[in-house]
This record gives sequence, C-alpha cells and structure tokens, in this order.
Amino acid sequence: MSEPIGAETAAPADPFADLAAFVALPRVGGLALSPDGRRLAVGVQTLDADGKKWQSALWEVDPQGRRPARRLTRGASGEAAPVWAPDGSLLFTSARPDPAAKADGEEPKPALWVLPADGGEARPVVTHPGGVGGVAVAADSGEVVVTASAVPGAADAEDDAARRKRRADAGVTAVLHEAYPVRHWDSDLGPATPHVFWAGVLPADPAAGEQPAEVVLRDLTPGAVPPDGAGGDLDLSPDGRTVVRVESVPDGRAARRQRLVLLDTAGGDTRVLVDDPQADVYAPRFSPDGRAVVCVRESLSSWEEPPDHTLLHVDVATGETRDLTAGFDRWPSAPQFAADGTTVYFLADDGARHALFRVPATGGDPVRMTTDGAYSDLQVARDGSALYALRSAYDEPPTPVRLDPEATGQHPAPLPSPGGAPALPGTLHEVEATAADGTPVHSWLVLPEGASADRPAPLLLWVHGGPLMSWNSWSWRWCPWVMAARGYAVLLPDPALSQGYGQDFVRRGWGEWGGAPYTDLMAAVDAAVARPDVDGSRTAAMGGSFGGYMANWIATQTDRFAAIVTHASLWDLDSFVGTTDMASYWEKEWGDPVHRPERYERNSPHRAADAIRTPVLVIHGDRDYRVPIGEALRLWYDLQKRGVPSRFLYFPDENHWVLHPGNHRVWYETVLAFLAEHVHGEQWRRPELV
Repeated sequence: MSEPIGAETAAPADPFADLAAFVALPRVGGLALSPDGRRLAVGVQTLDADGKKWQSALWEVDPQGRRPARRLTRGASGEAAPVWAPDGSLLFTSARPDPAAKADGEEPKPALWVLPADGGEARPVVTHPGGVGGVAVAADSGEVVVTASAVPGAADAEDDAARRKRRADAGVTAVLHEAYPVRHWDSDLGPATPHVFWAGVLPADPAAGEQPAEVVLRDLTPGAVPPDGAGGDLDLSPDGRTVVRVESVPDGRAARRQRLVLLDTAGGDTRVLVDDPQADVYAPRFSPDGRAVVCVRESLSSWEEPPDHTLLHVDVATGETRDLTAGFDRWPSAPQFAADGTTVYFLADDGARHALFRVPATGGDPVRMTTDGAYSDLQVARDGSALYALRSAYDEPPTPVRLDPEATGQHPAPLPSPGGAPALPGTLHEVEATAADGTPVHSWLVLPEGASADRPAPLLLWVHGGPLMSWNSWSWRWCPWVMAARGYAVLLPDPALSQGYGQDFVRRGWGEWGGAPYTDLMAAVDAAVARPDVDGSRTAAMGGSFGGYMANWIATQTDRFAAIVTHASLWDLDSFVGTTDMASYWEKEWGDPVHRPERYERNSPHRAADAIRTPVLVIHGDRDYRVPIGEALRLWYDLQKRGVPSRFLYFPDENHWVLHPGNHRVWYETVLAFLAEHVHGEQWRRPELV
C-alpha cells in the first residue's frame, strides 16, 4: 500500500518551510550598466530593521564575474531606479532625508541623488514638491530629465509647493475629475499629474565648505493635465537634444490609446512621431546615433480579435516606420538597439520561456539567442562586447548574467550576486497535455522532495493571472516552493489565452474565458494526476486575478477539487467591467454588458453560484482598483447565503498584490491552513495574527 506525503512539516532549516525566513530572503531586481561597461548596479530588497517592509539598496556586481558583489548604498528609506551618468557617477531616487536640510517635520519626498564615481557620500541633486519619479540620462552629453507630479497651474516648484500647502491647510482631499479614468492599480489619479522636467548637466560635487549648486527644473510638458499627464515611458537621445515619450490620448468615449511624441529639450517644441489609430505604441528607445527609434506596436483588441504585437523602426526625421518582426508569431517587448545600431535586441515569451531575441534593424526573421529562463532588464555594452540581463526561472531567482551579443543557444553562468539562490525543496518538471481540440498544453510541475509512486504528493493547481501571460519566471509573490516545502505538488499550466504559443493559442480563449481556458486546465490536471508520484485523490485549485476568475469558474463547473483559493478574483463580470480602472479595455473583448450581454451570460461565474459545493477561501485587498473589492464582497455573500464552507481573508491596505511582509506571511499561513483543513482533513488552525 502506498504511503501519501504532504501532511508532515518540513525541516525548519529550509527557508521555504519557515515563512519568516522566506520573507527575509534577499530579492534582486533592476539592473544598470555603466557607460564604460565596467560596473553593474542592481537593486536588492531585504527586510528593514523592524521587519515591516522590504527596503531596496543598490549593490555593485562585477561584469566580468571576478569580484564578489559589494553594497553601494545604505539609506534608511531605500534606493531605486539606478542609472549611470557618462562621468561614472550613479544616479538613483530615494526618499532619504537630506542631511544638509533643516528638518520641517514632513516626510521627505523621493529626490534624485548622486553617488560620485570615486565613491564618497551620496548627495541629493534634484528635488521637487511632488517627488522625483523617474530619471533619464543622455548617454553622450550626460544631460538629465526627470519626471515629477505637479499640481495643475503651478508656475514652478515654489508655486507647486504653495498650492499643495493651501490644499492641505484647508483640509481638502477631494478631486474633481473631467476625464476617464480616475484610478490606476492602487493609485487615485489627480489632482497632481506627472510632468517631464529638464535638469540639464548636473553640477559637480562642491568643494569643501561650499554649497552645492542648485538645479532649476524647466517644465517640458507644462500643458500636462489629468488623468495621465506626461507620465508615459520616455527615452532621452544620446546628445540630450530630444525626448521621445509615450503620450496617452482619447480614443473615442471613455477610452484611451498611446502614441509617441518628440520633445525638443531646448525650446520645448513637441512633434507627434507615431500616431496609429489602430494601435498602442510604446517602449521607445533611441538608436546610438539618435536618428531612429525602435518601439512596440500593439494592435488594439476587439470583439473578434485579441491584440497582436510587433516592433517598429521609426525614422526620427521623417516619422517613417518599418515593421521589423512582420510574421513573427510571438509578442516582442523591451526592444533596444545594439551598440552599432545594426541590430535590435528584444524579449518575448516563447514556449514557457521569456527569451532574448535579435533581429536586423532593417527587419527580417528574429533569432532566439537563449535556451532556458526568463530574461529582463537587458543592458547593451556601448562597445558592443557584451549584453547583460537578469535571468530567472521557476527554479532560479533573478540573477545577473553576461551574454554574447551574437551567439545562440546561450545559458550563461550567473555573475556573483548579493541574492544567492537557496536550495529548493523539490524538483521542477515539464508536463505536456493534449486539449480536447488536439492543441498541446504546457505546464510546469513542481514536485516536493520524496514524491514517488510509493509516496504520491497531493496536487495544487495554480492558475496564472493576466490572462495574456504565461508561467515562465521566478515569483516571490506566487512561489510554488513554499507549497512544495509542505509536501504539495504544484501544477503551473498555460491554458488558452497564455502568450508564448502563438496568436491562435490566444485566440482560442478570446471572449470565452469559461471555454478553452477551463478545458485546457482540466486536461493539464488529468495529465498530472496520471503520474504515479501525484495523488489525484487529494487536489486543490487556486489562482489570482484571471487565475482567481478561473478558480471561481472551476468551483462552479466541477467538484473534483477538495478546496478552492481565489485571490483578487473576478466574480460578477457585469459589475466588474464598469468599476475596474480600465473598463474600456475589457469591453473591447466582452462588449457592452447591456447591448452585447451574451459573453457575460456564458462566462460570468456568479450566474452558476448554486452549483458550488467546494469550500472556498476568498482573498482580496481593499486598495485593488484593477479588480475592485466589490467582486470579493459579492462572492463572499453569495457563498455565505448558500451555506458553502468559506472564509474571507481581507487586507484593508493591500492592492492587487500583497506587498507588506507581514501580510505576505499571513497570506501563505492562511492558504496553507485552509489547504491542510480540506486537502488533508486536519482541524482548522486559525493563523495567530488574523
């Protein structure tokens, strides 16, 4: 007789088994290469002294992989957005207090700081009453632009500060909106809105005893107004003369799309570069000579068709565009030019990987350069000698790597990093299933240590969000190894709508979330439980966002699972589409719920609530504007009034994700307790702090 595993507790030495140790693991994110190619900066998040929030510091990594990583910053408020200036100094944003400023009792706003090339003390160089949000540096001239939120009508920073004070002194928190949208993710839009400011070449370090020179910002976008302002992605030409940025413009009633505009940094003149009524255009990057821009073109979705993506090469002088990846059945992203401008590198999901590709700047067939893993934060050495990126996978947290600009089939060794990879409590496998229509469905399967035919592991189906994404990279937020440390096998499938498998694969689920995505998931589960090392009699399903929708849908369609966990989930599609922060996006796929209700009627889980028999754990944050809290409240009420065994984990101060370490830990504790109760039949143990 086989002996099941999963109820026993893993050894405390395993950081994935000890949630306190798990949330304290260093987390690497962000990468910046110095102009001379000799220094790499990465951000590393660790717990602060109180253990109540994650705090980011900047570390230096040796691009040659010879020296160990060393810490560069130690601000109590953390540091972010590193970028190198041509003189070798490191710029970053931080809300740390200025040691030379008089304390006024207010919390410091993020400012732009500089760490000199020869080390020494960092000092603030650019401040704004609204805080500095982002920075771009001209690769050749060293001139700087920043983004900061400004109050409408403010003539300068002094006037901006005065207007903010008058509003605060009057006790006014109200915002008058005149255009849609009014919220984004977890932020209320207005009354201040992002502007782009010219800072020029930053002053050198002052001599001993001298006061630093003041940087006077010049507003390049004085006409920016809510809701979007001038907050889109931007890039600064190598000579510092031109900014290319993403501008949001109306697209019919209550809808918006993105185009590219050019700003002359000297005179402030604006010229539209790319304006496509049928697409969003974004992620612009200048060529090394400043004569061209490469960007992403994403076709606007419709009732019939999902979006599609390609790369555009744009002539800066004429605005003439050229499609670089025509016929490429993947979705390119994050493009940038090679050092000599003849090649464009980009990233794209491809077969459960997020791979690095290259394509000639004249267009052609893209060439995949990497084998396994998910790449991000691509950096191109200016001498053309190397590429750098962060690589992760489901068995590898993000770590810096060095790549050959020409080679294919690469899987380079990691560079010495401050965020070492702990030993994993299991193994990673790939599982292929076949859907009812014959389409292959890919899944990752995490198996716990000891899983075998003699000791099969209970299965946890984990459905990804999006839905236009795929499981391919490490996630601290959705970490299957925490579950594996408790003996669970975790199945991570890519059903219809997942990207990386071609346009037809996305199209299979477009507008019919309860159709092929559901049957693909069941096919993936069938393939997993057919394995002798997986226990098909003890299973649960969970997911967040779109994955939460699918968890709800699964609960209405089958009783095969012992428990359902649904996080930030869509329940009543009719109400969701009008209250989310981007309603017009969803209406393109589903239609107006009044005039075209058929997709809502076929796919909204709440219409089949009477069928639910499986215990459900509902989780939601009140600051979630993408999937508003009303979805969870309605779901919770519908479960309770039908007598479905259920619990509701509510976070008053979290958004679509769970971002505070204490809440992060409680999330896992509650989910694990719920699974233990219903999958293993253990007595319910309420987590101590909730």
